[in-house]
Amino acid sequence: MASKDFNSVLANVDLSSLVDFSKKSLLISIASITFNPTAWNIVARNEYRNKTITRIFGGNTRNGCYFLAVMIFSFGMLRDHLYQRALQEQPRQQILPEQYATIVPVALFGLGQLFVISSTWALGVTGTFLGDYFGILMDHRVEGFPFNVLRDPMYIGSTLCFTATALWYERPAGLLITLYVYIVYILALRFEGPFTDMIYAKREQEKAKAAKSQ
Repeated sequence: MASKDFNSVLANVDLSSLVDFSKKSLLISIASITFNPTAWNIVARNEYRNKTITRIFGGNTRNGCYFLAVMIFSFGMLRDHLYQRALQEQPRQQILPEQYATIVPVALFGLGQLFVISSTWALGVTGTFLGDYFGILMDHRVEGFPFNVLRDPMYIGSTLCFTATALWYERPAGLLITLYVYIVYILALRFEGPFTDMIYAKREQEKAKAAKSQ
């Protein structure tokens, strides 16, 4: 009986009252979310193969990586701004019970920022911003917090922040965008993970060859 009642509620929900797909700001926000991981994967792979950014900086790999870090960070801030702007133009609807409407988004945002900031601290600038594609490899795998809790804490933390923002502004459209963010991150990891593993596996092979030749 409860299942029938729930289904009847869903049937009566008018999606257009929750998400205004006609707003250009919504499409721009989705486009920026798509652009960031896609672009940086393409740029990073090109850097690994052709050293384009490194050559622009006179062969200095660290300066090239720092430049890419600034670009990634700046476009991330722009993406977040476009997301908030899109939410402001979307229909407002109470999502959580009133007693949880503040504490839940604050807690989620705090947890998300904890994962993002702590993972950045653990990896450092070059470890966070694709330094391995520049040939700046870490000596060993980071296994402390938050990597002992989550495999991809930065992406999970970012997703939590998107969720918290949608709940804070009470915009159902934000939850839909957050789901898209999560899907984009999963797809990005399918490209990032194996390629990064290949880079480190290649280093180990080169070390083994060097050891045999001695």
